[in-house]
Amino acid sequence: PDTIDLMNAERLALLPDGAILVNTSRGAVVDEDALIDALNSGKLAAAGLDVYKGEPGVNPKIAELTNTFLMPHIGSSTFETRDAMGFLALDNLDAFFRGKEPPTRVA
Repeated sequence: PDTIDLMNAERLALLPDGAILVNTSRGAVVDEDALIDALNSGKLAAAGLDVYKGEPGVNPKIAELTNTFLMPHIGSSTFETRDAMGFLALDNLDAFFRGKEPPTRVA
């Protein structure tokens, strides 16, 4: 909850003119209306987004802008990340079947 709309109009205004915003964290971090305004006004030169508030959909107002670069939430799709995710899943299963607390328990 603390990061919802963290990048709002007030914070976007603090960026240098012509800045480029990149969000690969969580869609809710960026206030999309404020982002659209900043992109349309030229405050931001561009935005690169790999995550969106309404995933899996993309705000059509963002999609139609020519100064946005949109990716389908694949920023973490590296060999190293997928490899680590697989081993973490195995560590969780191993701990569970040994009667121990899994390292990254999901309830």
